[in-house]
Amino acid sequence: MKKLSALFLMIVFIGFSGCSSLSGSNAISMLTGNNWVLSSLMGGELDMSKFTSGLPTLNFGEGGNLTGYTGCNNFNGDFEFEGGLINLNPGATTKKACPNGGGETEFLSALGEVANFRITKDKLTLLQGAQEIMTFLPQD
Repeated sequence: MKKLSALFLMIVFIGFSGCSSLSGSNAISMLTGNNWVLSSLMGGELDMSKFTSGLPTLNFGEGGNLTGYTGCNNFNGDFEFEGGLINLNPGATTKKACPNGGGETEFLSALGEVANFRITKDKLTLLQGAQEIMTFLPQD
């Protein structure tokens, strides 16, 4: 009976550890290995009328470089990952006039709310605690 209980606990631990955020170099290597494309914002589906020029993207580079596209303008900033927390700073953006600019504003505002993340091979979820802020899929 004790062996069965120990096996059960080990299976539960492995299952939960697969759901948690990665730490250290594993997380960074998974972030930097993809061009991430926005798939949801603030826990809901995207309003495509706000992103008529294309979907926002994130690119995590070596050395903490963060670049991407807001749906209208490009940006170049940085990110910090420490103690399981992440800080995203879009930095400088180009200043192109955006049709239906609300999507860009919402996207940049949401980036500022991100505090942690969860990542798998096929999905990046940016979170504030347990609240889902944005999800991204790797670009094909």
